[in-house]
Amino acid sequence: MAIVKTVATTPFSGQKPGTSGLRKKVAVFAQPHYLENFVQAVFDSIGEVTGKTLVVGGDGRHHNRAAIQTILKMAAAAGFARVMVGKGGILSTPAASCVIRKYRTFGGIILSASHNPGGPTEDFGIKYNIPAGGPAPEAVTEAIFTRSQGIGEYRILDAGDIDIDTVGSRPLGPLLVEVFDPVADYAELMERLFDFAAIRALFASGFRMKFDAMHAVTGPYAREILECRLGAPAGTVMNGVPLEDFGGGHPDPNLVHAHDLVEAMKGAGAPDFGAASDGDGDRNMILGRDFYVTPSDSLAVLAANATLCPGYAKGLAGIARSMPTSAAADRVAAKLNIPAFETPTGWKFFGTLLDAGKVTLCGEESFGTGSDHVREKDGLWAVLMWLNVLARRRESVAAIVSAHWREFGRNVYSRHDYEGVDAKAADGLMEHLRGLSLKGVRLGAYTVAFNDDFAYTDPVDGSVSTRQGIRVVFEDGSRVVFRLSGTGTEGATLRVYIERYEPDPTRHGLDPQVALADLIAIARDLAEIEARTGRKQPTVIT
Repeated sequence: MAIVKTVATTPFSGQKPGTSGLRKKVAVFAQPHYLENFVQAVFDSIGEVTGKTLVVGGDGRHHNRAAIQTILKMAAAAGFARVMVGKGGILSTPAASCVIRKYRTFGGIILSASHNPGGPTEDFGIKYNIPAGGPAPEAVTEAIFTRSQGIGEYRILDAGDIDIDTVGSRPLGPLLVEVFDPVADYAELMERLFDFAAIRALFASGFRMKFDAMHAVTGPYAREILECRLGAPAGTVMNGVPLEDFGGGHPDPNLVHAHDLVEAMKGAGAPDFGAASDGDGDRNMILGRDFYVTPSDSLAVLAANATLCPGYAKGLAGIARSMPTSAAADRVAAKLNIPAFETPTGWKFFGTLLDAGKVTLCGEESFGTGSDHVREKDGLWAVLMWLNVLARRRESVAAIVSAHWREFGRNVYSRHDYEGVDAKAADGLMEHLRGLSLKGVRLGAYTVAFNDDFAYTDPVDGSVSTRQGIRVVFEDGSRVVFRLSGTGTEGATLRVYIERYEPDPTRHGLDPQVALADLIAIARDLAEIEARTGRKQPTVIT
């Protein structure tokens, strides 16, 4: 009979979850006691778990399977009655939220470092999602961190590993482990939201697409839904087999890392529609033939066309976007006479709005779009919503977006990422910006209306989040925003967001880097980027 061991331990510094959990190198997580300390801190911080059900799964990256075995044994020791595990340890982040909500479990543990690289020398991550299906709010993550810094022991079942590759239920000491098909519940939900018959007819008409799963978690989901249920030709899904190192690639669906897809979408013979998703399936990139749709525009276009989809036929309660995301969606909300909310970056900030029924669609410029169907951003959901719109409108991606710009105007927008910047230099740059007083100052052709460090008061629960990004907003509504990203594991990533509203249709076709050139120069000079970081150019431009 398996027994519970109590293991003495000491705290590790730095186990503070960020906007999407705790992310470190695999070698850090593989240290004795490191993962165990964090998991025990989670179990000690989320309330009474005895007799409850937990969902566990991840994006299949290196260390995923080993971590799941540890979590199962610790869940048994903690008193959980049942743990639901995606077959093979696979479970996309949006699918995990779907399962948590459908079966009303006591939340779930998701193992992923999202769009970060995977492999023995690369990144790993873990986060706890609450029973509503979304990422733990700051009060919970703070409690987890506080507990991790005072931990002295953890409890684990002394037992061998258990089969997680065969669907079915099996005991692990007092715990029932239920291995389930990770795709089925999610696919069923998508069929309820979207007009699969119309999308099947679109493919039957000769419509062609390419979906790049980037050897990450969405491969099995995309193959089942796109190729099996919707009739897209075999081979529509590229890089569809999940691999522990993502095939050596960087599973971030942007114009740089999804280069094979980008090249495939060029020229007269290219497919009609292209899309990609990331490591854990919560991000998306949308392409037409020779046409890139920014995530900000994607959110706005989907909001404007939402009623074409069965799941949203009654209209939207409201729209939420992260502060750095362009104001394109705000213009749609104004025309629809519904609320628009501006939140800090991090999907957890949408959770209270969604739970309160204040918004239906939400999105972040960092390739994240979603709705009230789950409490995570959802890459494949966004792709299916686009397919539903394309099936109903029977126009090209470029035609739909161009028509949207003619109706609402174009928020010309770009993001410049400086990755792996020295952390002290990045912090110094941000402190420099915080110290500036710019109201009324003329910068080039622009006059500053205000500058601030964005703070947010949640309209539902009253919680306050400060220091969420430096904004410099000009009198004509143009703006530049500076943020340090919390998703990397080495150095700091400085993100610079540049935006200008363009109502003139004759200028809608300009390349954003050309249209925004003067604002890009202002942002670079204002932050003293080259002098402070040594970087002459961004690492990635989207």
